[in-house]
Amino acid sequence: MELSFSRSNDRIDQIIEQLVETSGGIYHPSIIKEMILATLKIGQDVDYLADLKLINRTLREMRYTAKVFGPYRNRKKVTIFGSARTEKSDEMYKKCVRFSRSLAENNYMVITGGGPGIMQAGNEGAGSDNSFAVNIRLPFEQKPNPIMYRNPRLVTYKYFFNRKVAFVKESDAIVVFPGGFGTLDEAMEVFTLIQTGKTAPKPLILMDDQDGYWERFLNFIKESLLVNGFISGEDFSLFTITKNEQEALQAINTFYSVYHSLRFIENRLVIRLLHTLTPKQLAILTEEFPELIEEGNQIHCCDAYPEEGDEPDLAHLPRVSLLFDHHHYGLLVAFINRINSFHKAE
Repeated sequence: MELSFSRSNDRIDQIIEQLVETSGGIYHPSIIKEMILATLKIGQDVDYLADLKLINRTLREMRYTAKVFGPYRNRKKVTIFGSARTEKSDEMYKKCVRFSRSLAENNYMVITGGGPGIMQAGNEGAGSDNSFAVNIRLPFEQKPNPIMYRNPRLVTYKYFFNRKVAFVKESDAIVVFPGGFGTLDEAMEVFTLIQTGKTAPKPLILMDDQDGYWERFLNFIKESLLVNGFISGEDFSLFTITKNEQEALQAINTFYSVYHSLRFIENRLVIRLLHTLTPKQLAILTEEFPELIEEGNQIHCCDAYPEEGDEPDLAHLPRVSLLFDHHHYGLLVAFINRINSFHKAE
């Protein structure tokens, strides 16, 4: 029988319906039914065992990730990237311990890769009760660090791509310490995801050392990327470079001082806020960020849209809305920073 998502599958649909009802306790059953149907279609479409194993393992890892992070959905989290080879005696290790301790003191939780070096420093400073570790199975370097060993918030992955989803999806800010290929890979992925709108804007902070690791990176992107037109000037809004851990903490706190979250409803951008903006503030945003607004539209205050009904806990928040030009995600970060500046003016 050829299965379909768009038309009736007769007896198969009835069996899936019965399976969901018999299992009981199923959240969002319509989605689960579609997932079961997708699994059956995979069985019909894919005959290569290695592909089936990859799909199966991916689903299992993502399920467990959602289970581990789910109870902490209302706690803000900061992902920390950095080298697994940074020694405890290194100043950057000590700086990471201090920084992650300050995060925990400000009620943030910390997400690291769960290994040694900067990852261990992040977990050490935050403490095991305020830490997650999203570990990866490698033949070297990457066994869980002592702080996170046997911690219930330790998740171990086979596939890097699942791990990367957890790092970014579950975080409200990302801080990158100096590191090697893996650290740069993780940082560049976050750059790309924010630049293309594939993840919500969030603080991306490059924590520099005394030798200017990230300053040299900044020179490279200016001289080799910007000059050649591979990026635009507004992309420099995507990140902050600092050597000071308190500046990094302040950048994260400030980003959420007025801004709460956002959501796209088709081409309409809806930004949830912690307090209502005044007509004067809306006029300032319109004047300073015309590139973000599609021609003929304007920024206006609004209530929750019907499409946001699946997030009832956010319904009370004031909002601003506009038809968004999707070519300017780098500028969107600057737009949010400008909204947050109104907090200082009060």
